[in-house]
Amino acid sequence: AVLALAVSGAVGIGFGDTMFFEAINRLGARRALLITILAPPMTVIFAWIFLGESLSLAAWIGILITILGVAWVITEKNKNEQVENKFTWLGVFFGFLAALTQAGGAVLSRWALTESSVSALQSALIRLLAGTVVLLLWIIIRREKIGLWLKPVPKKQIWGVLATVILFGTYIAIWLQQLAFKFTNVGIAQTLLATSPLFILPVSALQKEKLSLRSILGVLISIAGVALIFLAG
Repeated sequence: AVLALAVSGAVGIGFGDTMFFEAINRLGARRALLITILAPPMTVIFAWIFLGESLSLAAWIGILITILGVAWVITEKNKNEQVENKFTWLGVFFGFLAALTQAGGAVLSRWALTESSVSALQSALIRLLAGTVVLLLWIIIRREKIGLWLKPVPKKQIWGVLATVILFGTYIAIWLQQLAFKFTNVGIAQTLLATSPLFILPVSALQKEKLSLRSILGVLISIAGVALIFLAG
């Protein structure tokens, strides 16, 4: 189980996140997010093949509705946004790899958590450590200097904000992710995780940014899809 979790972290976090950022560099955030939305259906298929987990037709429809809602929101163009990167097939390939590795990592985690006594917190630590090792190897392969990542050094008051973001956005988030993988169907869990871009909208509203009708409708569509998933369960 520990080995499966380590592979899951190396594949899903270390390799997967690296591929995702490579896709962003070549396609832009919107297109990269749109491609990685393939992760939930891939997860469902992998879980069916390797774990024997199956979903009802209603749950499948709920997943489809949720993904469509998210896709509708993230494909909306912002007038103030910088021009998107040019389309490249290499970027599409990296985005597809990111989705594939997310799905593979999720299924491996689900198997390890259900077939052993490893807790969600322990599994989160194992996955993060394995992912970190992969990132360090990637740095060595590309001959990058870690010191360059810290330039320019943030102001002192920013360090507290960064520490909070790292705590909640990385450690606590992955712990909660592992809890979801442990206690529910992994395809459903991955679909719920794919709704994370929608949570940017309430933050935008708090910052007094105007929300478009399309973004609001997209959120409502996704909520309807999530509701259908839970009703199907």
